[in-house]
Amino acid sequence: MKFVPCFIVQRTWCLLQGFCRVAGIVGLCFIVIFQLLTGLSSARTVVDQVGRRVEVPEHPQKIISLMPSITEIIFELGQEKKLKGVTLFSRNPPAASRLPRVGSYVHLDLEKIVSLKPDLCLALRDGNPRYMVDKIEQLAIPVYVIDPRDMDGIIDCIIRLGSLVGAESQAAEIVLKMRQKIMAGHAIVSQAKYRPRVFFQIDASPIISAGSNTFIQQLITMAGGENLAAGSTAYPRYSWEDILEMRPEIVLIASMAGGQSEDELKAGWLRWPRIPAVRDKRIYVVDADLFDRPTPRLLDGLQTLLRLIHPELGQP
Repeated sequence: MKFVPCFIVQRTWCLLQGFCRVAGIVGLCFIVIFQLLTGLSSARTVVDQVGRRVEVPEHPQKIISLMPSITEIIFELGQEKKLKGVTLFSRNPPAASRLPRVGSYVHLDLEKIVSLKPDLCLALRDGNPRYMVDKIEQLAIPVYVIDPRDMDGIIDCIIRLGSLVGAESQAAEIVLKMRQKIMAGHAIVSQAKYRPRVFFQIDASPIISAGSNTFIQQLITMAGGENLAAGSTAYPRYSWEDILEMRPEIVLIASMAGGQSEDELKAGWLRWPRIPAVRDKRIYVVDADLFDRPTPRLLDGLQTLLRLIHPELGQP
């Protein structure tokens, strides 16, 4: 092994000190180097749910959730103490309402995010704009992106997030309960003799429903119904003439539709007694929070649909 002569080491060190003093940043040099070395030793590279390679802390302690659904999952995993910031409308569970806000999931407050000094941000592909994710990463803050497209995707997301935040056992327990609910639902629906025609109203003015490649479509199918809005458009719009032709046997109205009361939401439908769902009094207002966020609570939505679509089959 060859050793570098001491005088060369001393001379190099003196030159480095002189340069740093001129720049006035000798202390900063040590700090930056120390942070880089310690950061590298405690980081790991993972692949997020959209296939991006992301270098994340081995044990993240300051997490910012950029979507209400992600906030909900972190609470489910029992890791809420690591949450240092969330977006607007993060209201479930109620404790999430007390966390600092970093703007809406579309219009994120970058200054607020930086001020909270996160070591990790969690984003949703179909919610957070890509350019916002890029801006956060340009600030040297890692962003892990999830992209749950169906029930299997949600399960995969929970497992991934559990591994990311050190809650593998909690994630496994959540996933087990989800699969049990899915299996129970399948067992009930297997007894159904037919699939009634279902129209799910997301909004009232204009009338908007949920088509294929949506969680609502999957839940209706899993609950033994036929989604009348299935098709190439994810969230199609309809006129009353369209609906009269569809002749839905069951109408499900999301509670958030138009911000109206339950009676007001039903009133528009009651004007059309020729619709089978109106004639048979099978118009139901359901809790929108059980259907519009990719979280384990979607399976509570499944159980709700099972009761309403196939009451004759009993409960899961």
